[in-house]
Amino acid sequence: MSDDKDDLNGFDGLGKTNDDGMHFSEEELEAAMAGFEKEFQDEEAAQQNDAPAQVPFDQPDETVNSDASSDESQDGLQSKEADAVLSEAENSLSFDDELQGLLGNRAKVAVIITRLASARLFAAFCQLSDISAQCLASPQGAVAVLRNLDGDGPEAAIKDLTTVVSGMPAVLAINRADKLEATMYLQGKVGQTFAPPVLLTSTAPFVEDLLLGITDVQGVRDSGVETVDSASLTRDDAMKILAEHTRFGRGSSSIE
Repeated sequence: MSDDKDDLNGFDGLGKTNDDGMHFSEEELEAAMAGFEKEFQDEEAAQQNDAPAQVPFDQPDETVNSDASSDESQDGLQSKEADAVLSEAENSLSFDDELQGLLGNRAKVAVIITRLASARLFAAFCQLSDISAQCLASPQGAVAVLRNLDGDGPEAAIKDLTTVVSGMPAVLAINRADKLEATMYLQGKVGQTFAPPVLLTSTAPFVEDLLLGITDVQGVRDSGVETVDSASLTRDDAMKILAEHTRFGRGSSSIE
């Protein structure tokens, strides 16, 4: 996908904006989301016809003064004890997460992949779907790195997303118990599954690195990829982003 205009042009059913041109009412938002379905379905059908699916703290020097030395020693001891407790707690949490990951109760990494190119638009959709994620821009399709990895949290997230953004297909790629799985969802329902190698050939290179633990979101951001945190957006922010990507015309609208 080169840009959102090429990929999402022609959506029908969006309502009118308010006077400032930047907001939707609840009814208009519902109409906007509902209007996506036909375009996504048409696009999906066209793609299936054209090609097969592929998817130190430096401690102070000791002093000669015995009183000062005693105070500093006591402070240093308390500091070390506090650091030890904190370190033990962090290690315990890390070990528990790792254990739950090995048992399959917690995913190590879970990402949602779409054909949207814009990280901002994807983050807006995630915010409207109550999904906390870091959204990464990519010409091959924007990617949301999910925060809720417990239990079936990733599956619940993609079901919510594809229900709110009706008609938009999305793929959940997940590393759970060191096993990679990739499944498409549409309208909140499970669809086609993919062999991870097949999926990864058509996604941004950083997707595989994320799933295998070779890099993290910070590493991807440091490489220059645009990153937008859905948690940094309010609902109003998300609505404004949606309005920015929407061109209104008589009786119809399109996403740019």
